[in-house]
Amino acid sequence: MSALFTPLKLGSITISNRLGMSALTRNRSTETVPNDIMQKYYVRRAAGGAGLIVSEGTLIAPQGTEWPQAPGIWDKSQISGWKKITDAVHDAGSKIYCQIWHLGRLSHPDAPQQISAGVPVYGPSAISARGGKFRSIPGSSGYVTPTEIQDPAVLIAQFKEAAINAKEAGFDGVELHGANGYVVHQFLDSTANQRTDKWGGSVENRARFALEVLKALVEVWGPDVALKLSPAGGYNDMGMSLQDTIDTFGYLLREANKLGLSYVAFVRYSAFLDPEYDGKKRGTPHDVIGTFSPFLSDTPLFVNCGVTPEEAEQLVSSGAAAGVFMGMNWIAHPDVGRRVEAGKLLDNVPDYAHLYGAEGVDPALGYVDYKGAAY
Repeated sequence: MSALFTPLKLGSITISNRLGMSALTRNRSTETVPNDIMQKYYVRRAAGGAGLIVSEGTLIAPQGTEWPQAPGIWDKSQISGWKKITDAVHDAGSKIYCQIWHLGRLSHPDAPQQISAGVPVYGPSAISARGGKFRSIPGSSGYVTPTEIQDPAVLIAQFKEAAINAKEAGFDGVELHGANGYVVHQFLDSTANQRTDKWGGSVENRARFALEVLKALVEVWGPDVALKLSPAGGYNDMGMSLQDTIDTFGYLLREANKLGLSYVAFVRYSAFLDPEYDGKKRGTPHDVIGTFSPFLSDTPLFVNCGVTPEEAEQLVSSGAAAGVFMGMNWIAHPDVGRRVEAGKLLDNVPDYAHLYGAEGVDPALGYVDYKGAAY
């Protein structure tokens, strides 16, 4: 694993190795405020050899999320809670980005945070996503038809404010969540965005929102801005034809490559994350790395989704990727980096029953109770 465990300069920082921990929703904050058990969780993974940690999806404004204990970063209490975590992660020898996140049409108007926000559920167009399961709302409530946001600049300003807050909270950078059917992805996808103004229609117009958000983040963070994309995925009712996918994401990446980003992370196609609607998978399976890496001549590329340690070493040593992110392995193994470097197996079994916690259950279960390997 000699290539995987070499340092890498990303933006203004240097990470100690190329094995990162991807954003993982865990549903353990106190309402929307990061807390002590979250600090313990992140610190164990920093000490466990993560070259770079990306925080769980962090809401930029109150939204009716499916995850009622998802953290936010729009007020001082949240900034303070995150600051304790980022300081502790740095003390443990790692770096940490904040993944900033807006759900767009995947919110629900009856969720407490959406009610407190006093705004409707916004999407690029008044087109609802299929599916949805809102754990905090009684019954089988699913996604609703969103209100078309009249001025997307409102959301861009929220992303920029979140970036400012993330800097105050001590993060090393921000990762824009542009994957998995959330608001940035919704603007990109022609099945969710059918606007006729400058924010929809053509490839250039559908990519405008993502690029304008990235530019706003760069104004705050300079080179310490990253982007996560899932061009092949069908999660949350996404998916275009292959040619539209290539045209759209190719244009976006060609323009993003000019912005001096710290990295772009690609989520590869996963059948597990591709739901069926009317008997058909929603995504567009293809080789996202081979297809889109040529657009990133000046931007480091990270690979995410189902990467094994052996494949990670091959991707980095061959130059196909600057680094990799793992997700589920970091849930069940707080010491993935140290295990892989020492040649230990990743053989803990995730506690799926407590992956996202449960009301009335000790939040430590399936969260901070995994054992590390003995060296």
